[in-house]
Amino acid sequence: MKPSELKQTEYFHYYKPYIDLVDDISLIEALAVGLMNTKKFFELIPKDKELYQYEKGKWTPKEILLHLIDTERVFSYRALYFARYEGSSVAGFDENIFGANCEANDRTLEDLLKEYVAVRKATIVLFESFSEVVLKRGGMANNNPLSVRAAGCIICGHEIHHAKVIEERYL
Repeated sequence: MKPSELKQTEYFHYYKPYIDLVDDISLIEALAVGLMNTKKFFELIPKDKELYQYEKGKWTPKEILLHLIDTERVFSYRALYFARYEGSSVAGFDENIFGANCEANDRTLEDLLKEYVAVRKATIVLFESFSEVVLKRGGMANNNPLSVRAAGCIICGHEIHHAKVIEERYL
């Protein structure tokens, strides 16, 4: 399954910019490439920029990395839920509440990257377990449509989006 195979009815239009950032390669390959690229990207952030905020109240790179981890967990859960219970509904999550309570700045970047790698490897194994039929299943997330495969593409595009933001505003 490639991002170009998604129908716009499989996800809320808000996520289209994220999906558009993903190369038109298989979802599993996109997740694997994202793992390598994101890990390398964060490893190259200078130590003096790990706690940088380009504006008061904006997340630091460490907080952004934990936001990526949290969001990946949420979207993987949604994918799993819809894979097992098609047509169901799950509540939304407030990334700002998650961010305010994450304590990412008290952790080392190395520790956060270790968690990121573990979560991504679990995500890859999860999506590898889904058949083509299961990937097309869906439900409602935060009162909006979401297919299993769209959830995977959103995970990939979301991290690309945040890397671009860091490049433009932090480095």
